[in-house]
Amino acid sequence: MKQQETIKATDAELEILNILWTHGPCTVRQVHDLLAQHKDAGYTTTLKQMQVMHEKQLLSREAQGKSHLYTAIPSRHMAQGQIVQRVIDSIFNGSAMQLVMQALGNHKPSQKELDMIEEYLNQKKDDMTTSK
Repeated sequence: MKQQETIKATDAELEILNILWTHGPCTVRQVHDLLAQHKDAGYTTTLKQMQVMHEKQLLSREAQGKSHLYTAIPSRHMAQGQIVQRVIDSIFNGSAMQLVMQALGNHKPSQKELDMIEEYLNQKKDDMTTSK
């Protein structure tokens, strides 16, 4: 998948991508078993979704004996970036600040998360001053 191509994945497809990003290449059976831990899904439904994802070039597959091993094509970072940008553009009128304020208002961050956010913001400020 080329960097500029837009990732158009449904919520169900994003669940499968998350499994593959977390666990690495998996068979349909492995993905189905992981999905079944928190969701009622039939094996054939998982198989069909993964076949469609392969056609959409979200997954690659490699024959492994009688089954296929599937791998996510887009990286987690690339998918997150595109999805966040779409949300910022479509819901927050292009304002990343509004997105961040909404996220922090809806989620009580831990002290560790706040420290990491502060460190990230300080780095961004440093980057701005050195690029001038």
